[in-house]
Amino acid sequence: MTTTSIIVIGVGDQGLSDRQLRALAGCRCLVAGERHRPLVAGLQIPVVPVTPLKGALTAIKEHLPQGKVGVLASGDPLFFGIGRTLLHHFAPEQLEFMPALSTVQQACARFRLPWDDARVISLHGREAGETDLLLNTGALLAAPKTIIFTDGRRSPDLIATRLRDYLALVGADRLLAATRVLVAENLGGAGERLITGSLGEIAGQRFAPLNIMVLQRAAESAGGGRISADLPAALGLQTEEIRHSRGLITKDEVRAVTLHKLRLPATGVCWDIGAGSGSVSLEASRLAPGLAIYAVERRAEELANIKANIVKLAAYTIRPVAGEAPAALAALPDPDRIFIGGSGGRLAEILAAALPRLRPGGRVVINGVTAATKEEAPRLLRRHGCPVEVTEVSISRRWETDAITADDTAGAGTATRLNPINIICGHKQ
Repeated sequence: MTTTSIIVIGVGDQGLSDRQLRALAGCRCLVAGERHRPLVAGLQIPVVPVTPLKGALTAIKEHLPQGKVGVLASGDPLFFGIGRTLLHHFAPEQLEFMPALSTVQQACARFRLPWDDARVISLHGREAGETDLLLNTGALLAAPKTIIFTDGRRSPDLIATRLRDYLALVGADRLLAATRVLVAENLGGAGERLITGSLGEIAGQRFAPLNIMVLQRAAESAGGGRISADLPAALGLQTEEIRHSRGLITKDEVRAVTLHKLRLPATGVCWDIGAGSGSVSLEASRLAPGLAIYAVERRAEELANIKANIVKLAAYTIRPVAGEAPAALAALPDPDRIFIGGSGGRLAEILAAALPRLRPGGRVVINGVTAATKEEAPRLLRRHGCPVEVTEVSISRRWETDAITADDTAGAGTATRLNPINIICGHKQ
């Protein structure tokens, strides 16, 4: 029968309780960070550093045959803490948790701020190569209230700078002005500070490594006003709901098929090349809010449309990129999905630059309107080793507006037939 052998202690701002100290006194080894070591100095028990974590886990396994091991962590170890990692490496029956108040609870209490409606995100201690939410600053604006665990590299001033610059880029002036930032620094310590300010004010300050950050905005400041309740929750934006120029927009039904072929992942990176009004990006943003979307467009008029649509629909996971592909792609993170709505006659160059960077298992979708694209795109994709699927989409719309007659029939209505489009999908294996 497995018995408790690892005692995980959450340290609060009052230090360790008598009950926690008694539990630790029976341990053969302790794992603790530098700032927690003084709390157990009187126990005369060997202390192993918690970092690097791999070394701490090895030490726990080595000491377990000799007796119990204690682990010290801040707040609640099961709330964005070491508890999840320990449960991954040891059986639940081996672990006993004695939590303190979490940092989130303490910070929100200091600010007199309810947090049951908050989204909590951790940027703390991310390893190199792991998806970084700073890649997608819009994800931090998805909720009216977001609580962020920061660290020395992803500090409140850096996060505020990224958000300020992004909102300025897309022209979200109302949201920029309405976003309030709260930072609780060194909670429970001698240097505790509570700081409140705008994104710009927080961007100009420096903070101690131990802090937690809150972003708060009024719901009505998300876009130009409240988002209309008539708009769909996800897929289904209509042409008249998207600002565009001279009818240059992917038709509603074509967008639906395009998104189906893209098979958007929940997280990752999507390039929308020749984005036009950004209609595909807008739908993608609503379908996959954890996706970082880069809308690449060379025409100033269309870029203005993209920015206006981002603000109108609060689609802050889209980053407009001014420039022409393939040159404009060089500075972007490698994609999981690529959509090419317009190539400006440079499809071969674009695919030559983009496909080597598409992640394995990724998809590229090209909407072919002209005969040249319909012929060239599949050939180029095959040349790059991608299996190709071609779907021809023919759309005919009819609005039956005449009144129903006595024999239960209606008038023929008005019919509109749109030009066929080939949706060409390549899959990188």
